Amino acid sequence: MKPFDGSGVFRPNADGGGLRRLAVRGAGVTVVSQSLGFAIQMIATVVLARLLTPGDFGLVTMVTTFSLLLLNCGLNGFTEAILQREEIDHSLASNLFWINVGLGLLLMIGFASAGPLLARFYGEPRVAAVAVAMSVTIFFTCLSVQHLALLKRAMRFSAVSANDILARSISVAVSVLLASAGWGYWALVAGAVALALSTSIGAWALCRWVPALPRRGVGTVPMVWFAMNTYGRFVMNYFTRNLDNLLVGWRFGPQPLGFYKKAYDLFVLPANQLSAPLTTVAVSTLSRLTGDPIQYRRYYLSALSLLAFVGMGLGADLTLVGKDLVLLLLGPQWEESGRIFTFFGPGIGIMLLYYTHGWIHLSIGRADRWFRWGIVEFTVTGLLFLAGLRWGPAGIAVAWVVSFSTLTVPALWYAGRPISLGIVPVIGAVWKYLLASALAGCGSAVIIRGIPSLALASGSMGAIGRIVVFSALFGALYLGAVILLHRGCDPIRDVVALLREMVPWGRLSRPSPAVATTPWHQRERGAHPSPSKEKDLVT
Repeated sequence: MKPFDGSGVFRPNADGGGLRRLAVRGAGVTVVSQSLGFAIQMIATVVLARLLTPGDFGLVTMVTTFSLLLLNCGLNGFTEAILQREEIDHSLASNLFWINVGLGLLLMIGFASAGPLLARFYGEPRVAAVAVAMSVTIFFTCLSVQHLALLKRAMRFSAVSANDILARSISVAVSVLLASAGWGYWALVAGAVALALSTSIGAWALCRWVPALPRRGVGTVPMVWFAMNTYGRFVMNYFTRNLDNLLVGWRFGPQPLGFYKKAYDLFVLPANQLSAPLTTVAVSTLSRLTGDPIQYRRYYLSALSLLAFVGMGLGADLTLVGKDLVLLLLGPQWEESGRIFTFFGPGIGIMLLYYTHGWIHLSIGRADRWFRWGIVEFTVTGLLFLAGLRWGPAGIAVAWVVSFSTLTVPALWYAGRPISLGIVPVIGAVWKYLLASALAGCGSAVIIRGIPSLALASGSMGAIGRIVVFSALFGALYLGAVILLHRGCDPIRDVVALLREMVPWGRLSRPSPAVATTPWHQRERGAHPSPSKEKDLVT
C-alpha cells in the first residue's frame, strides 16, 4: 500500500462499505487471525515447556518486565495519534517517524546500559547479558510503528493480521529450534528478537512508504502531546500489569516466577483472544458515532453484552478445568501453575468487561481521563498486591481478581460520564450472564464431586476426562441458565448471527473496506489502541 498521493495527502482505501459491515468484518478478520496466532503460540508453549525449565522462563521474564515498557513507547501513543488525527499528510507522518525512531535508539542504548543494575536488583548475574540482547527489540519495534499505524488507518486489517501471524510463526520456529539445540533461555531471547525484526520487515513490505526529512510547522506538537497522554496511560497500566512479576521475582526467585507467569498467561488468554483484537475495531467504530449518542450507546452495550456472554462462560469453565488443562498441556512439572490458576479463574469474565472502559475514553478523545484513571488503578491494584504477597504467587492471583471486581463498575461509570452513558444500562447488559455463570459453575462442581471415579482419576486420561465432562456439563447448564434468565434464546441467536457476519467466507483475503463517506465518517476520528505487549508472548 502507498499511503500518500503525489501531493502528500493521505490516501484512504477506495472500497466502499457501511460502518456496521466494516466493524463486523474487521472484528471477524482480527479474531480469526488472533485465533491462528493463539494456535501457533499454544503449540510453542507446549513444546518449549518440555524443552526448557521454569527457571529459564522466569529469568527472561525478569528482563522483559522492564524491556516491554520501553518497547511500547512508540507502539502505544504514536499509533493512536495517527489514527485519531482528523487529517494527516506525508510530512507530519515523517516527523512522527523520526521522533519515534530517535526515541527508540536512545531507549535501546539506555536499557542495554542498565543491564548490570537489573542483575544487581534481582541478585542474578545472567540478567545483564539478557538485557543487552533484549534491548535490540526496542529499536526494531520502533521501526515498524508508523507503517503499521498507516495500514490500520487505511483499514488494512487483513494485511496487518497476516504480518502478525507470519512474524509469530518465525519467532516460534526460532525459539523451538534453538531450544532443541540446547540454548536454554537464550532460545526465548532469540525468539523475541526475531518477532520484532520480522514484524518490522513485513510492515515495510506492506506499506511502501519512505519517510522524508523532518519539517517544521506541520502540526507535530499536538500529536506528540496526544501520544504522551496515551503512553502515560499505558505506563500506568504497564506498571499495574507487571508489578506482580516484579514482586514475585524479587521475593521468590526465577522458578516461582516461572510457575506464576504460566498461570497468568492462561488468565489473560481470553483478553488477548477477544478483547485485544476487538479493541481496534470497536474504538474505530465508536469514534465515528460520537455525534450520534443513541447509536453510540447501542453499539457499546451490544459489544459489552457479547463479551459478557462469552467471557463469563469461558471464565467459569476455565476455572473448573484450568488445573487439568495446565497439567495436560505443559506436563506434571508445571502442576504448581495449575494450582495458581485456580485462584485466577474467577476474574476472567470481569477482566474482559473492565477493559472496555478504554474503548470509551479513546473513542471520545479523552486520553487524559484515561491516564488519570490509570493512576487510580495502579494505586488500588498495587496495594492489593502488597497485601497478598505474604501468601505467595497465589495471593497475588487473588489480588488480581479482587482488583478487577472492585474497579470495573467505577471505571465504566467514570469513562461514561462525559457522554452521560450511565452505569445502570451497563449493569443491565451483563448481570444475567454473571449470575448464569455462577449458577452453572457451582452446579457443575457439585455434580462432578458426586462422581468419585472421575474427580479422583489421575494422569493424562483423568485430566482429559474431567476437561471433557466439566466443559460439556457446564456448557449445558450455562446456556440453560442464560435462556431462563433472558426468557428466550435471543442472546444465543444474536451471537450466532454475529459470528456469521464476522467470517464472510471467501472474502477474508481482501483488504477490509473503508468506511462509507457520511458526515460523521468524514471526521476520521478513529483511535485504535494498539494491542499492548504488556506481557511478552514467548515467555
